[in-house]
Amino acid sequence: MILSSGLGPEEDAMAAPVPLRSDFDAGSLRALAKGSRDPAQTRRLLALSVISAGGSRSEAAEIGGVGLQTVRDWVLAFNADGPDGLIDGKAPGARPRLNADQRDVLKALVEQGPVPAAHGVVRWRLCDLAQILSEDHGVSVSEQTLSRVLRAMGYRKLSARPRHHAQDPEAAAIFKKNFPDRLAEIAQAVGGKPIEVWFCDEARVGQKNTLTRRWAKRGTRPSAPKDQRTQSAYIFGAICPARGVGAGLVMPRCTTEAMAHHLEEISGTVAPGAHAVLLLDQAGWHTTKKLPVPDNITLLPLPARSPELNPVENLWQFLRDNWLGNRIFKSYADILDHCCDAWNKLIDQPWRIMSIGLRQWTHGF
Repeated sequence: MILSSGLGPEEDAMAAPVPLRSDFDAGSLRALAKGSRDPAQTRRLLALSVISAGGSRSEAAEIGGVGLQTVRDWVLAFNADGPDGLIDGKAPGARPRLNADQRDVLKALVEQGPVPAAHGVVRWRLCDLAQILSEDHGVSVSEQTLSRVLRAMGYRKLSARPRHHAQDPEAAAIFKKNFPDRLAEIAQAVGGKPIEVWFCDEARVGQKNTLTRRWAKRGTRPSAPKDQRTQSAYIFGAICPARGVGAGLVMPRCTTEAMAHHLEEISGTVAPGAHAVLLLDQAGWHTTKKLPVPDNITLLPLPARSPELNPVENLWQFLRDNWLGNRIFKSYADILDHCCDAWNKLIDQPWRIMSIGLRQWTHGF
């Protein structure tokens, strides 16, 4: 003899149905389904609209293509979070190999760098970091996983920016802090004319050229031609990042006379009625009293041994990486032609000058 509970087949299969929240009717659920861009959410909303319209859970399960227990889960999710509860969340994935404390240890190691006497290396390799984590913290992690963890933490293997060994660590910070006041003093001294901030530097380009990075198959080492001849020229370059303009000359050598010609070129590029504050290093041909300075330019020397304050240094790297590196120059005339061509290409891209040259401490953005 089969005993019956007196309930329908749906109720026999599971506990009493969970009531569907009443602030959404069948019409609104179908409207939400129509506007949804998530296929799974659309299917679930249509299934629940059947229940809202008075249909059975079995009918809803048939429309949704699932079982009754899944429909019950949809109802619970919808009751708790509304339509958003019917969108699948991202799977949590595997447990991280490094917990928060171990990641803090890894971050401290990377930030501080190795101590050569203690660690035997002058820069961290993945195998060094993995070994320290294993020996000192008891966590075993592969180099591939460690690379993914470091990238997820925002770290990349970057080229270090050269810094002079005798640089005063506080000089650059003091110069940046006092720069707005210095600009105000210059503006007052020139009668309140609009001030343009310019940067100036020189770069040697010669037959002993640079080799740049290039795409190649992993595990190989690409080759590039390298000349040993010694002919060279100098690009005198200056930029006004705020306007996206520049002024340049290609000269045979760095002298006071060459710098005077460059100042004349800059002076002619300064906006009419404006006054240029030209930031430059303390090379002898920049600071000599024999250098004639045009009336619409004020020279402002940067702190000694602080090339990182001059964005023209970054421009030279861009020119070498894109237009001047990996070349064999046939003659001095060939060097001049390529230098002029590279500088003119840069001048035709004012957005590039702005992108490379703008600095928060000079332009206040």
